[in-house]
Amino acid sequence: MDISGEVSSGLGRAHIFMAQPHYQEQFKQVLGIGAWPGTLNVDLTGESLVRFAALRNAAGMESKELDEGVREEAAELDVSYIEAHRIHGFERDGRSFGGATAFLANIAREDDEQNRLDCAVLIPDLTRHVAVMEVIASAFLREALDLSDGDRVIVSCSVLASSNA
Repeated sequence: MDISGEVSSGLGRAHIFMAQPHYQEQFKQVLGIGAWPGTLNVDLTGESLVRFAALRNAAGMESKELDEGVREEAAELDVSYIEAHRIHGFERDGRSFGGATAFLANIAREDDEQNRLDCAVLIPDLTRHVAVMEVIASAFLREALDLSDGDRVIVSCSVLASSNA
């Protein structure tokens, strides 16, 4: 399943969460390697937003802020073949760090689809993003794919769910 969108700047706070050792240990299990301490934000519209909303549904997240038509289409889209990986939250020094769901994928610039990098779509349990997809990878994606705000990327989620998922 392909999801396309436009790279955008976030609030610059993901590194606070992404650098936490508890998360990094789990990212190593999911990605096979630690994740860059940050996320790439991708703004979504149209069919890509429907597909992302379907992943959010699979992660157990509601998307009440989205248009009813988008929510209905997403509810009908079968994404059960894409394995969901649970990232568990934790508490440190009286501060709570929420969990998330990750879906393995690969990412490329729309104008250079041959140069793909392994990544994961990360859907935090606590997020304001319903039309913005957060992508994690072992590399700093903006640098590795020469991305700037406004550039278009394509994220392909096609990892088959295991029979015991």
